Amino acid sequence: MQSPAELRARALQCLIEPDPAAKVAAVYALAAASQEGACVPDPQAALTSSAAIPGRPDKPELVPPLQVGRRAMNTPEGRAMLIHALAHIEFNAINLALDAVWRFPDLPAAYYTDWLQVAREEAYHYSLLQAHLQRLGYSYGDFIAHDSLWEMVERTCGDVLARMALVPRTLEARGLDANPPLRAKLAQAGDKEAAAILDIILRDEIGHVEIGNRWYGYLCRRRGLELISTYAGLARLYRAPTPRGPFNLEARRQAGFTEGELQALQNNKATEVLTK
Repeated sequence: MQSPAELRARALQCLIEPDPAAKVAAVYALAAASQEGACVPDPQAALTSSAAIPGRPDKPELVPPLQVGRRAMNTPEGRAMLIHALAHIEFNAINLALDAVWRFPDLPAAYYTDWLQVAREEAYHYSLLQAHLQRLGYSYGDFIAHDSLWEMVERTCGDVLARMALVPRTLEARGLDANPPLRAKLAQAGDKEAAAILDIILRDEIGHVEIGNRWYGYLCRRRGLELISTYAGLARLYRAPTPRGPFNLEARRQAGFTEGELQALQNNKATEVLTK
C-alpha cells in the first residue's frame, strides 16, 4: 500500500506501527522525505486513526510504576534493566512526538517539522539503546515497564497548549535532571558505551524541551495568556507531577526556561510558582 504524501497522515501511519524496528525505519524515511521537500504538512487536514494509538509490541508488559523495581548497577542484569527502561522511554518518546505531529491542526508548518525532527532523534536514541541492550544479551521487551509518560499524552489529547506545557516542559524536562546522575552511575559501573549514549540523549533532549518551550510560548501569545500562571493552571487541571530537584539548571536554561522558573525551582517553591 502506498503511503500518503501528506506529512501528518504519514506521521499517523508511523505512530500506529506496532513493530519498533519498522517504526524507526518509517520515521527515518518520513524525516528524509520531509527534508527533501517530498512530504509537506497540511495543517487543515482532518485526520482520524483506523487503529489503536500508539502502535506498540506485545512486550514489554506494562505495570504500575512501583512494580517496576529498582535496578542494581553492580550486576549485568541490573544494568540491562536500566538500559531497557531508558529504551522504553525513548520508544514512548517517538510515539509522543508523532502524536504531536498528526493530532493537532491549524498550526504553522514549522510546528510539524519541529516535532518530526524530535521523532527522528528519539528513534535514533531508541536504536542506540536497543543495540546496546542486545550487546548485553537482552532485547526490548525482556523486562516489565510502566506507561506513565504516555498517560499524560492521552490526558492532553484535547488541547495542544496543555500538551506542550505538560509533556516536553514537564515530563521530558525531568529527563534533563535525571540524565547526569544516571550517566555517572553507568560510567562508575564501567559501562562507557551506555554513558556515551546518555551524552547524546542529553544533547538532543535539550533541543526537544526547547521546542516544547518555544511552541508553548507561541500558543500562549496566540491566545493572549501569561506563561507562568497558565502553566500553573494546566499543571493543576491535568494533575501534573510537581518538579523536584536536584535540577540540571544549565540544561534547563539552554532549553528555554526563564530565570524566574529556575529561581523558583532552586528555592523549593515549585509548588507555589509552577503548580498553583
